[in-house]
This record gives sequence, structure tokens and C-alpha cells, in this order.
Amino acid sequence: MKVILPDSSELELTDGATGLEAARAIGPKLAEQAVLARVDGTTRDLRLPLADGEHVQFLTTRDTGDPDALFVLRHSTAHLLAEAVMRLHPGVKIAIGPPIADGFYYDFEFPEPISEADLDAIEDEIRREIAEGREWTREELSRDEAIARFEAESQPYKVELARGAEGAISLYTQGDFTDLCRGPHLQNAAPIKAVKLTSLAGAYWRGDENNTQLTRIYGTAFYSQANLDAHLERLEQARARDHRRLGTQLDLFHLSDHSPGSPFWHPKGMVLWNALEDLRRRENARRGYVEVKTPLLYDVQTYITSGHYDNYRENMFFVQPHEGEEPLALKPMNCPGHMLLFGSQLRSYRDLPIRYAESSTLHRDERGGTLHGLLRVKHITQDDAHVFVTEEQIQDEIAAMIDYVDYLYDRFGLTPRAELSTRPENRLGTDAQWDHAEAALEAALQRHGLDYVISPGEGTFYGPKIDLHMTDVLGRSWQMGTVQLDYQMPVQFGLTYMGADNREHSPVVIHRALLGSLERFMGILIEHYGGAFPFWLAPVQARVIPVGEGHRAAAGALRDRFAGEGYRVEVDDRDDTLGKRIRDAELEKVPFVVVYGDRESDDALAVRERGGEQSTASVGELLDRFRELAAAADPS
Repeated sequence: MKVILPDSSELELTDGATGLEAARAIGPKLAEQAVLARVDGTTRDLRLPLADGEHVQFLTTRDTGDPDALFVLRHSTAHLLAEAVMRLHPGVKIAIGPPIADGFYYDFEFPEPISEADLDAIEDEIRREIAEGREWTREELSRDEAIARFEAESQPYKVELARGAEGAISLYTQGDFTDLCRGPHLQNAAPIKAVKLTSLAGAYWRGDENNTQLTRIYGTAFYSQANLDAHLERLEQARARDHRRLGTQLDLFHLSDHSPGSPFWHPKGMVLWNALEDLRRRENARRGYVEVKTPLLYDVQTYITSGHYDNYRENMFFVQPHEGEEPLALKPMNCPGHMLLFGSQLRSYRDLPIRYAESSTLHRDERGGTLHGLLRVKHITQDDAHVFVTEEQIQDEIAAMIDYVDYLYDRFGLTPRAELSTRPENRLGTDAQWDHAEAALEAALQRHGLDYVISPGEGTFYGPKIDLHMTDVLGRSWQMGTVQLDYQMPVQFGLTYMGADNREHSPVVIHRALLGSLERFMGILIEHYGGAFPFWLAPVQARVIPVGEGHRAAAGALRDRFAGEGYRVEVDDRDDTLGKRIRDAELEKVPFVVVYGDRESDDALAVRERGGEQSTASVGELLDRFRELAAAADPS
């Protein structure tokens, strides 16, 4: 048989040759360093056979940043973790241990509880295993053989997994540990140069709260200590930027068990919120959107018509009706209300496009275990809009939305990327309609030149979508807004407009939220900036600090002058020392601090900028600086 290598050359092998045998045929160095085969774009264990005509690429210990190469390294390290735990804690029950983004975990049922203090000993044991040397071997056996084996080892979770398996079952063994596993794995432990166990958590078996709660050990591994050190530094920066910590430190918001998943916004947090709302309203008006407001509660029939009842009801809140009344539900999206709004009067093709915009409260019943600060909430506000168009207007309208995306994200120094999400299994409409809608979105992306990838099956039940992603200063990727093309919902609601041919036609609707959930966007912004917001967005743009009691009147007058120009300025005239008040302003990340004492006047102010730069400026010069920085909110 022949396999095809990345340079398009062919490699002749005996039938049934494995990936490792193919690597040896190329050269002994490649065989020694190979960690994984990528076959026709999918990962495959080196121990598995290849087939005639397959395209084969080998990943090696040099591919230290490749996600697939890190995946196999971390998968094998998770097995070393399980072996170490079994050695140190006899009688432990082993559950599952997959690699995940940035690391791995393994779930255990310990005979006695463990704590974070135990992780160092387990980590040391993993390093000892690596120093001793470990190689992975693979074998296959029947389901009954696997069940019998794990029953004999008193491993009930492995028994349960084996019972649910179909066909031959693969096992991987290293040292004293054998695991039920599909692979892939390293050849041996030598490439694992850096390991760190990071935390403990509770986790229910199979994610079901009715099952046993297990102990989950998280860790990570790399091909070099330098890469691990860089990763740990990023984690430390992420902790320092955690929006929940900064939300308290900067007095922006808090969360409470009295209303789970629903933030309480403080005055300074509302400055940020209103800045986003001002930006949204200003740009919507410039781009031909009209502001509307629709109800929070609708009868269930509305959601049956929209398709949300059949496809989304497990995430909806229902209201207990009075006797004889129809049940109601809080809206999880604005689209049903906008459909009813469009259908409230006769429409002509001359009216289209109609662009409804609404920043309304939405409620989604996210489960308690999934809630995470502002990033996953029950109370959601979106910069929502629904644009009703004719078929001929689709391309121009989506192109205008992508231009809008570029303008919005540039305000925050972000570069958007796109993901085209195509038809899911559970969907409304015909394949022909989906073909047409997906082609329209892809054509718009290509026309605009926006980089994108295709995500098969990730569209909504009513139509394909463009999801917008950004990368923050820590290199983390976030999904933000979305643009969705929908032929289904207008038909479901019986919406029509009178065409130029004097016949009724169904409009097409484009659902779009460009920032997405404002709560989530705020959480991401807090972490992206680390709380050091740009001047135009900062809750307090400047703080005047009088040196002594005799300077308070002059400081207040200066504050009033700045405030009269529209800037957010405070006076800190507390009795604390000057040094402490300056330090507090630094901790609160105030962009400008003006210290006012005997030597200061309107012509000579002592100015400290965030970051430590100090200068002397007149009131006029400082106002010019403020105007320059404030213009970033709206360069046009």
C-alpha cells in the first residue's frame, strides 16, 4: 500500500503498517521523536494501522505549540496522574481523565478526602514515574473480558464504562496502571518535560448530581519547562484580571445568592454600562435602525410559533397563570416580539429594510453549576436587532453589519474573527432553504474579506449564523456577537409584505447582536483591560487630590470646571495621607490624578497619569489632552 506525505510524495509500506512503522521507514530520528499521526486531518495513535491512499503527517516533540501534539502529551500525563494516585492512595476508584483546553483532569473516588496540600506529593510521584521511564502499550479485548478485568480490580466506574461500550475495547498500560482508553498516547514519557497539578474540584460522576461526587484533580503539562512557566504566568495574569475580583475592587458590580446569575450594578459600573448603551444607540441611529420596546412576557403559543418552545424551553422561565388563564413565559430572545411588531400592520417592499433595535432584559434558565460571574448569567441584555429585508437586500445588509462590527470592535482595540455555523440536526426548513441561506452568509464574508472558519452543525434551529470571536491581551479567545439569517420565523408568524409585483412575499429576517450579551461583554472588557479602561470608558476619568485642608476649595473648583466640560472627575479630600490617596487612585486605575497644593494654579497643575508618568500642565492643556483621548469613543 501507499500513503501520501505532506509534500505530496508517496511512501510505500506493507499492508497494515502502523503509523510508527511508517515513521521508521522515513527515518529513525522521526520514529524516535514522533508523538502522533495526523491522518486525513484527524489524529491517530502511532500504534494503529494506516490504509492505502491516506494522507499522513507526523507530529513530533518539536511541535511544542501544536494543539494536537499537546493533546496527546497531556492525555498521557493524565494516565501518569492516575498511576501516581493509585500508588499513594490504595483503594482509590478511578473514573475518567481526558485532556482539556490548557491541560487535563482526572476524576477519582478517594477512600479518604484529600486537599490541595496533597497535590505536591502526587506531582512528585508523577516526576518519579517519568524519571523511572514509562512506555505505553495498547491491547484490545472484548467487552465481557474488559468487564471481568475491571470487576476483579474493584473499579466500578471502569466496569460501567465497559458495559456501555460497543465492539472491541482498547486498553493502554504504562507501569502499574492499565486504563480503558481509545488513545492516542505517547510512545513513552520522555517528552513530558514539565508537569504542574493546579487545583482540586468536585465533580459528579457523568455530570449527574444524583450520582456520587468525585474529586477532580486538574493539571497541565508541556514539552518544555519554559512553556510551562509562560503558561503559569498567563494564569497568574488571568487571576489578577479576573472580572469578579476587579468588579469588587473597582466598585463596579456584585453578585448575590438572593438573585443568582443576575448582577447588581453599582454607580461606577453603570458608567461603563451607559457608555456601551450610548455607543449602541448613537451608531444604530447613524445606520438607520429604529429603537423599539417589546414586552417581557408572552403566551406559550407565541413560543410554539417561533419554535423556541420545542427547541429551547428547558432554558426558559414560565409564569404560573391564574385559574382559567393561559400560561406565560419570560422571553429568552427578542425575536418573537419583533415578529409580532412587524406583523402589526401592512408592509410594502418600499418599507424594507426595516431595522428594529432593542436592548431589553432577557431571562435564560442557565443551571447553577454553569453560572460564572458576568460571563454566564440568567439575566441577559443584548444589543439586539432584527432586520427585515427582501431577498435582494441580504448581501448589502450583512455587509453593512460587518462594517458595523469593525467600527465597534475597533473602539476597544479588538480584532474580530468569524465562524460560519451551518445547519444543525434539529432544524426548521428544507435543505434547499439552508443551502441558500448558508451560501448567502458565506458570500457576504467573502465579499467583505473577513477571515472565517466553518463550524458544521453549530447553527441555530432556524438558520445559519456568523459568530464573531475576539482574542484578548492574554491570548484567550471569546465568542461575542452573532449575525443569523432566517427564512423560517417570518413564515412561522405569517409575515408578508406587498412586492413591486403587487403580490405578497415573505420577508427574510437577519437576527444580529454585535456586542452580544452586554453582561458578558462587560466581563470580557474588564479582564481585557485589567480594569485599566481607556479614558473615554473609565468610570472616573480624573481625580483631584488637595494636599491639605486649605486646598479643598480650589480642588473643588477645578473639579467643577472639568465636570462642566462633560468629564467624570472626583475630589479625594479625605483626611488620609497624600501618599495613601495617590496610591488608592493607582489601585482604582484612575487615568489622571491632579495633586493640588501651594505651588499649583490654573497655569501649572501637577498631573500624574496612570502608569506613573508625571508632568506639569495648565488647565487648558489638560483639557486638550482629555478631548484628544475622549475622541477615541467616536473618531467620526
